[in-house]
Amino acid sequence: MMTFATSRAEGPVDFINVFDLEKMAQQVIPKGAFGYIASGAEDTFTLHENIRSFNHKLIVPHSLKEVENPSTEVTFDGDKLTSPIIMAPVAAHKLANEQREAASAKGVRDFGTIYTTSSYATMDLPEISQALDGTPHWFQFYYSKDDAINRHIMDRVKAEGYKAIVLTADATVGGNREVDKRNAFVFPVGMPIVQEYQYLPNGAGKTMDYVYKSAKQALSPKDVEYIAQYSGLPVYVKGPQCAEDVYRALGAGASGIWVTNHGGRQLDGGPAAFDSLQKVAEAVDRRVPIVFDSGIRRGQHVFKALASCADLVALGRPVIYGLAMSGSIGTRQVFEKINEELKMVMQLAGTQTIQDVKHFKLRHNPYDSSIPFNQDALKLD
Repeated sequence: MMTFATSRAEGPVDFINVFDLEKMAQQVIPKGAFGYIASGAEDTFTLHENIRSFNHKLIVPHSLKEVENPSTEVTFDGDKLTSPIIMAPVAAHKLANEQREAASAKGVRDFGTIYTTSSYATMDLPEISQALDGTPHWFQFYYSKDDAINRHIMDRVKAEGYKAIVLTADATVGGNREVDKRNAFVFPVGMPIVQEYQYLPNGAGKTMDYVYKSAKQALSPKDVEYIAQYSGLPVYVKGPQCAEDVYRALGAGASGIWVTNHGGRQLDGGPAAFDSLQKVAEAVDRRVPIVFDSGIRRGQHVFKALASCADLVALGRPVIYGLAMSGSIGTRQVFEKINEELKMVMQLAGTQTIQDVKHFKLRHNPYDSSIPFNQDALKLD
């Protein structure tokens, strides 16, 4: 049986930006695992458009606004956060660092923001909760066809003090990730939360293939209603990219909308998440909070998302690169780096607070915005 060797690093890492950090992480994460983390579906058009699309809107600098030392602090659902930048759910942190989710959770805790645990975490819920030590945390839920599984996981999530459930509606089937196929990638690490399903009465003796295939594809508004009713927790529907989906989610009682295209890992040829955000925001009409992810690599990206009606902005891949390079410290450093960039942008844009950013008017870019982003093509296969 092959042993999967991954990073054990823990200590400050020197990097200029997250694009540089990605290249550094590629040198320490095993090839197949890095391909899984960094790649997207098919031709990766949507993956790359996620980053490029931020050029569709421009931040006009403002002066003589009496702005000094802008503050990124916000209060969300009663919790005081260092920044509206939060942790997105990402599977299998052990692919990047031997300390797994305990390290990423500690890094997020030390920064002071919300942590979203993936159903496909490589540590169990109590271990992650211990590392979070009271930090507000949400749970990303892959809904099963088996109601016993759903009730069991919701019971566990409530017992561990999770404050919200994020229903994954954008990944009812796996995307065509050709890099994974070329690398013959299979998960080399265990995932305690979902593996536990195998030992429930209706799943005894089943393989992990059964667990993955047990995810419900025919999700409906009734599922949102049921999760909210059974759990008693706010439900954020993750995946709406158009008005119709927003109306269905809100009509079913969703407490928030999470705008994402799964980082370009699901449907290639779809719109960039930032372009979808503006359509979704119109449909939401400030009735519930909006969380945004996919393509965030810069503080200016965070600024533009907030100015486009996002309330929280989530980081995925960049955090995993920091985790790979230096564990909990690297995780914290990624949040700090992007947050410092955000503060710089806020100063130059004449915005003192996040509330000011949310009222800032972006300018449409009338020119061709297919400008390459700051990244050499990564060789993933």
